Amino acid sequence: MTNRQAVIVGAAETTGLGKLPTMSNLDLHVDGAFNALADAGLAPGDIDGIASIGSDPIDVARALGIHASYLDSTMVGGCSSLFHLRHALAAIESGRATTVLITHGESGRSRVGGMHFGFAPDSNIAQFEFPYGPVGPPGTFPMGLLRYMKTFGLTHEQLASVSVAQRQWAAMNPRAMMQSPLTIDDVLASPILAYPIHLLECCLVGDGGGALVVTTTDRAKDLDLPYGAVRVLGSAEAPEAPMISMMEDLTTSRAFRECGRRALGEAGLSHSDIDHLMIYDAFAFLPIYGLEDLGFLGRGEAGSFIAEGRTAPGGTLPLNTNGGGLSYVHTGMYGMFAIQESIRQLRGTAAAQVEGVEVSMAHAVGGYFWAAATLVLAKA
Repeated sequence: MTNRQAVIVGAAETTGLGKLPTMSNLDLHVDGAFNALADAGLAPGDIDGIASIGSDPIDVARALGIHASYLDSTMVGGCSSLFHLRHALAAIESGRATTVLITHGESGRSRVGGMHFGFAPDSNIAQFEFPYGPVGPPGTFPMGLLRYMKTFGLTHEQLASVSVAQRQWAAMNPRAMMQSPLTIDDVLASPILAYPIHLLECCLVGDGGGALVVTTTDRAKDLDLPYGAVRVLGSAEAPEAPMISMMEDLTTSRAFRECGRRALGEAGLSHSDIDHLMIYDAFAFLPIYGLEDLGFLGRGEAGSFIAEGRTAPGGTLPLNTNGGGLSYVHTGMYGMFAIQESIRQLRGTAAAQVEGVEVSMAHAVGGYFWAAATLVLAKA
């Protein structure tokens, strides 16, 4: 009997990261795709499914010379790559595809062939938020942060410690855009973009991307995989709200809570089984929300937990070990990079490798709390 359980057999980022003014969005998709295919020991002709964000999957398929029978262009912001992986697993396990290539490429800094960001005039956010002032991520995304700080006593120093911890991981990663030492005083001395967010509590803006190759367990057995395949033990996706002001509670994300609970439940694991964690960090407050909403900590506990060094190198819960969107790279939609680092940690190939990683969780938000997705990954 054919085993159609799906596993990840290829994973790679683009050859370069950071400032790549000679590469368009589509160039980055193609570069990451060829790197991931090489990692899996496969060729474009082996692929019958394409999923992409940043460029249309039809364009990506054409550029790679692939005639796909499965296409996924789901766009829910930065967590889209996690959605794509979840959907690819379902497509393969149901027999609708055999081998799916998931790509992401984004010229977020150089803006070469970049996506046009905007909202339809009849959208909720264009009608009911933008006319009243908040526009763009720094002014909109952290809108509930002051309420969180007032309710739970989070200090500016604790918030800044998120950026400091991320930089400590980035200092160990030669590919990170920012590697120089960072202190809490440095963060608090940086310009305020939208109170209480400082510049160094905001993600980077860079160019880059990556790709994944997913296929059946049976097919994986025939491939030469030096580091083995990676399984998705549990996954979940959930909507939140089309705009910040429609959230049930500005200090917590219902989508985060649902995804964490359902992904762990599907995996049959508890929080103590997670050795390594990636939480999308477009802003420094997101890992705080994530740690609490995913159930690793109680409400109001994450600020002191991070400030005590518990997520930094040598800490009890290694978090965002590539340096995260705050110090590694952030192209605008970061989810692919979170998955890539989880896979590297499981394979034992990460620049800042954590000892004994058997299970990793990757979690990402889409838009300004529009949606979320969570993956629980393990060695196959």
